[in-house]
Amino acid sequence: MKCLSKEKINIVMEKLEKLYPDAKPELNFSNSFELLIATILSAQCTDVRVNKVTEKLFKDFKTPEDFLTLGVDELSKYIHSCGFYNSKSKNILETCRILVEKYNSKVPSDMESLTILPGVGRKTANVVRSCAFNIPSLAVDTHVFRVTNRIGIINENNVLDSELSLMKKLKKDTWNKAHHLFIFHGRRICKSRKPDCEKCIINSECLYYKNL
Repeated sequence: MKCLSKEKINIVMEKLEKLYPDAKPELNFSNSFELLIATILSAQCTDVRVNKVTEKLFKDFKTPEDFLTLGVDELSKYIHSCGFYNSKSKNILETCRILVEKYNSKVPSDMESLTILPGVGRKTANVVRSCAFNIPSLAVDTHVFRVTNRIGIINENNVLDSELSLMKKLKKDTWNKAHHLFIFHGRRICKSRKPDCEKCIINSECLYYKNL
């Protein structure tokens, strides 16, 4: 499948921005550490569920040191409803240990330092860099991957290639907002199993719709 022209991509982005002027992170957080923990918890879990869990979790535990007073079993009780709670508990506690020992309890902002933390891949690192530090980043989750490839902005087979391709196709100063625009559209219109193409504001540009 060929990709959209630069002109068509610009039209798509303008339309999405008008449709979702308030597009922003849907995870609740008040600092970089809370965002890091919330994003680790969000793997295979909805933001709505994570927000319910972190509402109490962040009230009781505010720093890496606070988390390290817990054992895996204790933390698992807090995050049980997020799924994969044992592995997430281990990753979170090990991440907190590294933050305390290597980074003076601060969350680093560079990709290399973030991705050595347990439970932190490129997507999570990009979310933290973008939303907590305002560093131009393109976090490619399942929605971003699906929507951008389906529309025809890119044509890639995996998440990493999609990230690199989007970085070439989109203006750098739009990366942080673009991530949220694609997520909003993926959750509301361009759904995985049954996209609502007839209602879609960009169906006149979308290559998927044209090939139906």
